[in-house]
Amino acid sequence: MTKIVRLGPGDGQLVLDAAELFDAPPTDAWTTKFLATEGHHVLVAVDDDGDPVGFVSGVETSHPDKGTEMFLYELSVEPVHRNHGIGTALVGALADLARTRGCYGMWVGTEPDNAAALATYRAAGGSPPEPFMSLEWRFDPATGGEQ
Repeated sequence: MTKIVRLGPGDGQLVLDAAELFDAPPTDAWTTKFLATEGHHVLVAVDDDGDPVGFVSGVETSHPDKGTEMFLYELSVEPVHRNHGIGTALVGALADLARTRGCYGMWVGTEPDNAAALATYRAAGGSPPEPFMSLEWRFDPATGGEQ
């Protein structure tokens, strides 16, 4: 049985222990900064041995005329633990946290052909808003310039 744990400052080792769940290995400095920043959240699913098997991260964003909403930043579950409801439980736990923190909603972006992500988000109560286009800017953190 998995348990969902909400991390806070000082819990960075659990993030580092879950390195294989991330797109790239988390660093101690970035993890410490994320967990110490108000409105930044990491929830980790741990198995009976306390080992991380999944996580979800969220960031509260506020605007003067809209209030605060939760951006579901990233969701990951170990392949062997997928299709057992862990992803849905993590998304649901983040949504519950968003509600308790006074957020008016929660949103996530994903690729339109990512069937697994879409199924998970829908199972957790998400529904698609009006279609929109996403644009991005990429910066080189070392130089501050364009990549």
